[in-house]
Amino acid sequence: MNNSFYSFATLFGLMWIGVYHLPATDPSFELVWEDHFDQQTIDTTSWSYAIGNGCPDLCGWGNNELQSYSSNMQNVRLENGRLLIEAHKDTLGNFTSAKLITKNKLDWKYGKVELRAKIPTGKGTWMAFWMLPTLDRDMKWPLDGEIDIVEHVGYNPNVVYGTIHTDKYNGMNGKQKVDSIKLDLVDQKFHTYSIEWSEDEIKWYADGILYNHLVKGDEDHHGWPFNQYKYHLIINLAVGGNWGGKKGVDESSFPQRLEVDYVRYFKSQSN
Repeated sequence: MNNSFYSFATLFGLMWIGVYHLPATDPSFELVWEDHFDQQTIDTTSWSYAIGNGCPDLCGWGNNELQSYSSNMQNVRLENGRLLIEAHKDTLGNFTSAKLITKNKLDWKYGKVELRAKIPTGKGTWMAFWMLPTLDRDMKWPLDGEIDIVEHVGYNPNVVYGTIHTDKYNGMNGKQKVDSIKLDLVDQKFHTYSIEWSEDEIKWYADGILYNHLVKGDEDHHGWPFNQYKYHLIINLAVGGNWGGKKGVDESSFPQRLEVDYVRYFKSQSN
């Protein structure tokens, strides 16, 4: 969505605030963890693999996605200091891909999270770098909240999205809080995607440009659960689904690759 959709601001509830460039250095954040993927294998002290198609609880991972996730090297591996996640179609027409999660290994509350990556643009791909709460119970979505740091769907190439889902504002009721920015050749050039998250606000950046900024206002847990829990990271490449497959899947374009240079977490000096 373009910025005009959120160009108004209110005294109450979530607010959108304008666009500006992030300073080159920001002393308000301290780097405390990073993965440059320059080791031989995936660091399993930080990452876990999601496996399967989400059944029996959330078949299609809750979004009618077509892929099954695996830990096979065809789908996820490290090469030349990069994390490669690849979606493939096999001879039977089934799709496989990969999904990595930091749950119960790296869980944070507030700070800055950053990803540098090349994103595939084949129609039917749905890349996401996102966060869910780490709980000692089953998650209640969307009540417990979801922060999408960056998403991209292949049928709308080069447009990336930053979004939140809550009980009050979510994709199921069409009220999710989202904005987007168009970049240059996201599948051929590395771009940097990040959020800055504090008790009362979240800011989304692409290459240092702020393109979405939400402020808690007077929202309670139903509108802003992001001050309640620690959250963990998820990175995945899906195929099809309610959003990614909205305009079909170009099966001839597979395999498709997500290439990640690094992931970083910075602690906020003010929290």
